[in-house]
Amino acid sequence: MVVFWFLLIAMVVVVAAVTLAVVGGGEAGGLGEAAPDRLYDPLPADRPASRADVDALRLPVCVRGYRMNDVDDVLDRLGAELAERDARIAELESALAGAHAAAMGAPGLIEDGPADRAEEGPEQGHAPASGGEDEGKTV
Repeated sequence: MVVFWFLLIAMVVVVAAVTLAVVGGGEAGGLGEAAPDRLYDPLPADRPASRADVDALRLPVCVRGYRMNDVDDVLDRLGAELAERDARIAELESALAGAHAAAMGAPGLIEDGPADRAEEGPEQGHAPASGGEDEGKTV
């Protein structure tokens, strides 16, 4: 009989606590709104996606995992941007290789650097590079 009264009192206490928690919800006013099932902040459309954009991206989930349409959209966008960047890198590398080949083929561009001019001596009308008695005078 003691066990019956103990269980009855415990059950009344639990029901009262749950009722107070649900009805009296405190200052929060109960449960908040459920988060929507769509992306709030997709990748920016006005500029290329950066590392921070990809790190901040949170895909919504559904019963069987992530929503396939949202994942496909993000992967398509990132794939297109990577292909665009690869094409730009290839274009810049070919331009650099062309400029380098043109510089190697043109006589006098590489051989006549500042080190070669210093060996020839100072040009006329300029002061010598060494500090001597003629400092400040023209030759």
